[in-house]
Amino acid sequence: MALSLPKLSELLVMNYWLGIDFGTSGVRAIAIDDRNEVIEQSRSNYELSNWRTWETSLYEVINDLPIEIRKNIQKIVIDGTSATTLICDRQGKPILSPMLYGDSCSPEIMARVQAIVPAKHLASNSTSSFAKLIAMATEVNLLENTSPSASLSRAITESWYFLHQADWLAYLLHGKLGISDYHNALKLGYDQQLLAYPDWLMAWSNKNPSIVLPNILAPSETVGTVRENMAAKLGLPKNCKVGAGTTDSNAAFLASVGKTSPELGTAVTSLGSTMVLKVLSDRPINHIDYGIYSHRFEHEQLGCLWLVGGASNVGGAVLKHFFSNQQLQDLSDRIDPNISSPLDYYPLLKAGDRFPVNDPQLKPRLEPRPDSSVEFLHGLLESMARIEAQGYRLLEQLGVTPIQQIYTVGGGAQNQIWTKIRDRHLKTPIASAMQTEAAYGSALLAKKF
Repeated sequence: MALSLPKLSELLVMNYWLGIDFGTSGVRAIAIDDRNEVIEQSRSNYELSNWRTWETSLYEVINDLPIEIRKNIQKIVIDGTSATTLICDRQGKPILSPMLYGDSCSPEIMARVQAIVPAKHLASNSTSSFAKLIAMATEVNLLENTSPSASLSRAITESWYFLHQADWLAYLLHGKLGISDYHNALKLGYDQQLLAYPDWLMAWSNKNPSIVLPNILAPSETVGTVRENMAAKLGLPKNCKVGAGTTDSNAAFLASVGKTSPELGTAVTSLGSTMVLKVLSDRPINHIDYGIYSHRFEHEQLGCLWLVGGASNVGGAVLKHFFSNQQLQDLSDRIDPNISSPLDYYPLLKAGDRFPVNDPQLKPRLEPRPDSSVEFLHGLLESMARIEAQGYRLLEQLGVTPIQQIYTVGGGAQNQIWTKIRDRHLKTPIASAMQTEAAYGSALLAKKF
């Protein structure tokens, strides 16, 4: 009996892992091979406030990859913006528009939240996932102490699923509702040290059984395989796995250090629409007065470490409000980064910041505005660098592992003048990120677990 030899195409089959980043400025997908090399990438725009565009762009960035890559993807991990949330029915359809990462809840909602959440807990923040859960559930009368409207009289007898952006997007692929990861669930109140929901949150959940809190897995832990119809639609193998997700800033941290395992004291600044600081520390630090929180981080050699940091509303969104991309490039080139700007701004688009000043009423400070656009941009970049340095100083004062090196990711990382201004303020070595796309970090997660 003759033996059949494998075809050359079969010998050349490679395995790939796919990371998809739903960030504040768009959607990006990156496929890597078994050497952690980027093989292909795609991108799409979407409206963060419109969940229908989330779905469209998810399929788009996958379908835009070559079919030879798609049919050999082993696992997919999606990251999303932290504390962007939805409530869905049991078919997975959102019943409200999403609440976004920076949305603050009203004083009336916060009075309810503070009656439930322990004082100084991260979940008691006005932008937390838990506060948004109370706000959204109140809007559609799902809570046990509200009377349902006529149109939603059935609401409290049915199951309604509270999900984060990354949770819902992964659900579209694997079809299992009610699953999240402990990075996204941090601001919901999940205890990452005990790996359990705290007693106060379980007591609230027991009183509101119609609202299903997600089951929590480790980031990238396999949830299931891609649904058969979805595999056919997207050209994915039937055995392609889908892992639990992570947040965009945590994925960006992983991307920035690349293939190597990060050392204690490694810091990452994400300069996207907002500015997020993260430091890899040997201990968690949570301080709601300053908007500081810690994410569990499993290190290959050192075990359980912590990504400590905070997110500020200053960032690229402010710059793009005043300047086009071309203007930013042209005007930046005319700035001398070695000379300090005398302008002292707190550049916000609307009132409120989270870190290093946690004040929902903090007013933007953008005056005086000079006649020269170069001087104005210089003042903005200088002020943002000053706020970044203030954030890192605060983290060290509160006991984070001393910072050894700072990587930079996000669109702002491409601005060399801004980098030089930041270097003057930070006084800590700034390294070029191995990868500036958070999707690469999610791809590494997909391959790792």
